[in-house]
Amino acid sequence: MRKTTAQKGNPELIQALTEIEKEKDIDKEILFEAIENSLLAACKNQYGKADNVRVILDRKTGEFHVYLDKEVVEEVEDEATQISITEARVRYPGKIVGDMIAQEATPKNFGRIAAQKAKQVVVQKIREEERKVLYKTKEKDIVTGMVQRYSNGNYNINLGKIDAVLTPQEQVEGEEFEPHERIKVYITEVKDSTRGPKILISRTHPELVKRLFESEVAEIQSGVVEIKNVSREAGSRSKIAVYSNNPDVDPIGACVGQNGVRVGSVVEELRGEKIDIVEWNEDPA
Repeated sequence: MRKTTAQKGNPELIQALTEIEKEKDIDKEILFEAIENSLLAACKNQYGKADNVRVILDRKTGEFHVYLDKEVVEEVEDEATQISITEARVRYPGKIVGDMIAQEATPKNFGRIAAQKAKQVVVQKIREEERKVLYKTKEKDIVTGMVQRYSNGNYNINLGKIDAVLTPQEQVEGEEFEPHERIKVYITEVKDSTRGPKILISRTHPELVKRLFESEVAEIQSGVVEIKNVSREAGSRSKIAVYSNNPDVDPIGACVGQNGVRVGSVVEELRGEKIDIVEWNEDPA
């Protein structure tokens, strides 16, 4: 990015963000807001963490401006948040006591500093958005992760490009894992947070059982056999109701597999949890 000042603008920044939007499929406004928030944090520290500081990045020119929102008062008690009516009448004709004014306070060479900061923020935001998109595609699915450590009842699980926390509420009672052990978890949700995407995972969710069978049974993958329902007491017993769209295919036999190899793989992943497989019927009775 070219060194610039707030007054000269920064067309190269706008062009770069436009290209990123096209290539990475990341909304340009997300990048604008990330840059503004980063600069705002830096400016607040400069002005004593004041809450009346605003940083504006012009979406067309790439100019950076810092404003202090001040109230017009008869007598100034706080110079950071107030401006006297006498000064306001000179600098902002027509203002009266009680009005709010936006006083520009853009530091010297702020454009150059802001451009450098913007580059850092954009690189970080691209990584965050790419991770979010990656794991959004895996939401409501199972992934294999590596156990990193156990702390305060939580397991820290590395999913490849991002870490997730397996909380006590989402752990099966009695299950214990060792560092570097690989386990399958179900991604219940991918949330946005100020520190990047937050991945919520579970070992107790009924869908974990369903996804495990889908990965083991070819007939489920092809759509011949369907899992109609799953009931689970995590760590104790699961029951799945299956149905075949082909009268020549036994849905229970397909899920059990030759010599029980398919259901055995699921049971092994669930650490010995008992699994009942029943044929689904439209009539509950």
